[in-house]
Amino acid sequence: MLRIVKHLRHVNRSLVRCGLPVLSPPLTEGLQLQHQHQHLPLLQQSLTIYQRCLFSTTTTASANQGESKSKTSENANSDEGSKSGESHESSNAGKSVRGGPVSWLSFLLLVATGAGIILYYDKEKRQHIQDIFNASKEVKQGPSAGLAAIGGPFNLINHDGKRVTEKDFLGKWTLIYFGFTHCPDICPDELQKLAAAVDKIKDNAGIEIVPVFISVDPERDTVEQVREYVKEFHPRLIGLTGNSDEIHSVARAYRVYYMKTTEEDSDYLVDHSIVMYLMSPTMDFVKFFGKNNDVDSLADGITKEIKQYKK
Repeated sequence: MLRIVKHLRHVNRSLVRCGLPVLSPPLTEGLQLQHQHQHLPLLQQSLTIYQRCLFSTTTTASANQGESKSKTSENANSDEGSKSGESHESSNAGKSVRGGPVSWLSFLLLVATGAGIILYYDKEKRQHIQDIFNASKEVKQGPSAGLAAIGGPFNLINHDGKRVTEKDFLGKWTLIYFGFTHCPDICPDELQKLAAAVDKIKDNAGIEIVPVFISVDPERDTVEQVREYVKEFHPRLIGLTGNSDEIHSVARAYRVYYMKTTEEDSDYLVDHSIVMYLMSPTMDFVKFFGKNNDVDSLADGITKEIKQYKK
């Protein structure tokens, strides 16, 4: 019996070390007083079961503690790694934004500026065309024709190198087109149309019209350049050029829009109004004809205007 009591004390000390509840002192003292108890075999069996439960509980608690510590360590490492990664990504993100060659704001400002310039030039061009259209509607038919605010004095050089003014065209019907010799397609097409219409009007109505080409590219369209250019379209086509001020003056008088566009070294284009101006024998404006006219409608329209003017 004493052996059992000692064993229980040992069990109690083990429970204390593990932080588990221990057997109360009255229990152990009661066991000492009852050494003659008749149920000793049953008590020994109970103590054995109690010991096994204690061992199982201690082992489970230790395992749970170890697992909890392991999870806590893993979570801590994971948090540290996550924070480190986030810090690294944040640092990289900051560097990419600050170190980038062009910020989003600069890019948007560049796009907005470019769009504004394009819209401005387009508006200016449309305004010039509208002014011409409005002026043509103000023209009065009959003897009093030619009072519209289009046309006026000019002083230019023809393709033979001679100075000419608007007075040199008095007494003749004149059809004037503004363009430039380096024009890739529109000017050649319009000048071919103009030449064909002039010939058709002469053949059908017997009316002789003087075709005139005025350059809006004074930097490149020299007298020699214009001479070689006009002979490709019609033998009676007169080419006129001049310096920048002279071209600007005549273009303003005829409400012609023109502007240099794409420039690569010395190769550039000139955006300009695509209009033909019919001028009376007194060099007064009668009507303009746009790009939408073909040879037949152009010839018929000019013939109609001339006949109405003579009445």
